Amino acid sequence: MSVAVDHLIVAADSLDQGVRWCEATLGVSPGAGGQHPLMGTHNRLLKIATEAFPEAYLEIIAIDPEAVAPARPRWFGLDNPALQARLRQQPRLIHWVARSSMLDMHRWGLINARRRPGEPVEAGRETPQGPLRWQILITDDGRLDCGGALPTLIEWQGRHPTAAMPGSGVSLQALALRGLPDRARDVLRLRGIDASADAGPALRARLLGPCGEVTLESE
Repeated sequence: MSVAVDHLIVAADSLDQGVRWCEATLGVSPGAGGQHPLMGTHNRLLKIATEAFPEAYLEIIAIDPEAVAPARPRWFGLDNPALQARLRQQPRLIHWVARSSMLDMHRWGLINARRRPGEPVEAGRETPQGPLRWQILITDDGRLDCGGALPTLIEWQGRHPTAAMPGSGVSLQALALRGLPDRARDVLRLRGIDASADAGPALRARLLGPCGEVTLESE
């Protein structure tokens, strides 16, 4: 059972900064998002689905200054001071989330491959169309494995958020991963993704939109 690209994560110092970046880089304004009370973050979303990557979207995420700080480290390494310093300069592609319909199986497969997939956590947020609910794997320290190339795994419980997203005019053309061990790749059975254990940017995403072809790379 393979996993699929669910969404790309672009972290920003603030959502306002993230929106300006999206408009300047991709030529469109991201759609509405919401708050994540569990993690003290909020987001804006942009549908980037294609036939090769159905239901894919881009998430611009930032720490919510009005939220109560969580009792645990935030997801995706957002509490890391070095990352926060880089985000003050500009938003950055930092990670990706893969959709699984067999979360527990993939989790144990990655553990047996000597990776750190994290523990299952129930999460959700409210939307005008009704609640979104999901189970997601999160590491206790919030750190990303393989520099962000190893995806965070998610299993949606009910509808997928792209069902309510309008088309954006931006589409995901390709995703490449570097530094992902072969055993982890075999567990996830990645399809349509150029993944290897070679050195290079952990993530490279090629998008097509009003600004033409745009390539985003992680550090």
